[in-house]
Amino acid sequence: QISKMFGIVVVGVGIAGLARIRDLMNPMPSSPSEHLKLFGFVSRRSFGNINEAKQISLEDALGSKEIHAAFVSTENKSHEETIRMFLEAGKHVLVEYPMALSAKAAHELWEMAEQKDKVLHVEHIELLTEEYKQLKKEVAGKDLVKGTLHFTGHVLDENKSGFPAFSGIARLTWLIDLFGDLTVTSATREKQKDKNYSRMTVHFQTANKKPLTWIEERGPGMRREKKINFCFTSGCLENFPQAPRSSVGLFMQDQNLFAKKLLGQVSKEELAAEKWRILRCLDLAEVIQQYCEEPEKIYS
Repeated sequence: QISKMFGIVVVGVGIAGLARIRDLMNPMPSSPSEHLKLFGFVSRRSFGNINEAKQISLEDALGSKEIHAAFVSTENKSHEETIRMFLEAGKHVLVEYPMALSAKAAHELWEMAEQKDKVLHVEHIELLTEEYKQLKKEVAGKDLVKGTLHFTGHVLDENKSGFPAFSGIARLTWLIDLFGDLTVTSATREKQKDKNYSRMTVHFQTANKKPLTWIEERGPGMRREKKINFCFTSGCLENFPQAPRSSVGLFMQDQNLFAKKLLGQVSKEELAAEKWRILRCLDLAEVIQQYCEEPEKIYS
């Protein structure tokens, strides 16, 4: 039996794009990724070739009958437009999170993918890390009393990466995946332009009215790390559980999942749950941004 092959183009060759090219050229033996074949890559800069991969124009990528799907690894602000172009051209799309920088755009793109019967897959490697898988096991079945997730990292160019609730949506995804649906009760943002410093603080409530706090803090020289403090009726969790290193890279795990979707090997229930989670997080990111950008209420 001739196995079904999908031609892939990688759009954008930053860190993620290069990892994508590497993984497409070296698929895991007897994994779903063996059904993906790298056709070429698109970049605004001119490279010629990267390893064996050839550079092609955006027009050729959109028009080629041999390309069935695009891996979008451009800067966040151009995700929306790039997804739209490839869906309109009748291609499947894998995109790095966040899929868009507004909830409205995300819902429109998802609808478009469904109308065209194309797979729209949003990468969430933060859910695939061993550290996270262990944490999820640890939290399972426990009753939350209150919790905090505090992320620090280097400075981002917001014009390219978007508002912190969107660029940091990996953290929000964790909270929703661990504790179920959340409601934003308040959100504020402190910025020190001269110091290039930014701190966003978001307060949520779980469905059981328990408080959760997410802090996204970025500044020069800040180490990239996450701190947790989750308190349950049975005690508090302040450190990540020890986790082994995975033998399969995160982008490869994500690529396998995308290939499974193309091959129709992911259940309707899983797809529906994933769609809900992704769109819910983007809806919440927008609510957070609105809270942070509201002018200060002045009470006289």
